[in-house]
Amino acid sequence: MKRAWAFSCILALSAMLGGCGKDGSRNATREPGASASQAPAQLGQATSASGAQERSAPAAVTKAQLPGEAAETLRLIKAGGPFPFGEDGVLFRNSAVLLPQHPRGYYHAYTVRTPGSADRGQRRIVCGGPRRQTGDCYYTDDYYASFKRIAQ
Repeated sequence: MKRAWAFSCILALSAMLGGCGKDGSRNATREPGASASQAPAQLGQATSASGAQERSAPAAVTKAQLPGEAAETLRLIKAGGPFPFGEDGVLFRNSAVLLPQHPRGYYHAYTVRTPGSADRGQRRIVCGGPRRQTGDCYYTDDYYASFKRIAQ
């Protein structure tokens, strides 16, 4: 009886936390087509004249305002690697629609190293468009809960 209760609790907790992927990812998945659940939506919303909810665009940040490790990640993206983690370059689904909507496969996620962290940390860069392009990239330091557009 205790095992069944514990298993039910684990399943419920997993559902509340958005799943238990191999690297703990909630929104980035390996290509092709691996499933991932949504990240929490934490972006301001406005109401249009028609009463529909509209999401505001992510704030902008310049490359100079980013941590030095983010500049290194952008350099690696332009070079096509080699990336420090096997998960770098995975498909980012944008399932919480925190970034502008594009067809599936448009966005890819890359790790931004966190000094002193024993794991990949929470910092990522998500870039859209063809590989090795950094013209449509976003930075997150809270594991996909919010983004800042990286200005060129």
